[in-house]
Amino acid sequence: MPRLPLAFFSAAALCALGGMVWGVMMASSNDHGMMPAHAHLNLMGWTTLALMGGFYALTGKGGRLGWTNFVLSAGGVVVAIPSLALLLAGNKAAEGGAVAGSVLALLGMLTFVVVVFSGWRDAKTA
Repeated sequence: MPRLPLAFFSAAALCALGGMVWGVMMASSNDHGMMPAHAHLNLMGWTTLALMGGFYALTGKGGRLGWTNFVLSAGGVVVAIPSLALLLAGNKAAEGGAVAGSVLALLGMLTFVVVVFSGWRDAKTA
């Protein structure tokens, strides 16, 4: 497997593992106050990164734009999720980190959209 899809799948797998451990901790403590951050980790980290990795694996696309997509998307998860957890814990100072992580994730998705739509010029009929 090329390195770019492997990077996406590696980050996604770590997010899935972290999300599962976090879910077990919430269940065992009966404290579900971090559920929104946990859900964002699962959706942004596990699902979105894995789907992007699947796209790159199937299409063979990548290059600099693909790696930019990875850095922005994975970076968004790394910045946004801890900041969201801190916000949920009452730390208002983490709001800037949540916004920054969200902007990174948004830029990552925008980059992904550009890569996907650039595929139309090489698309085969039928």
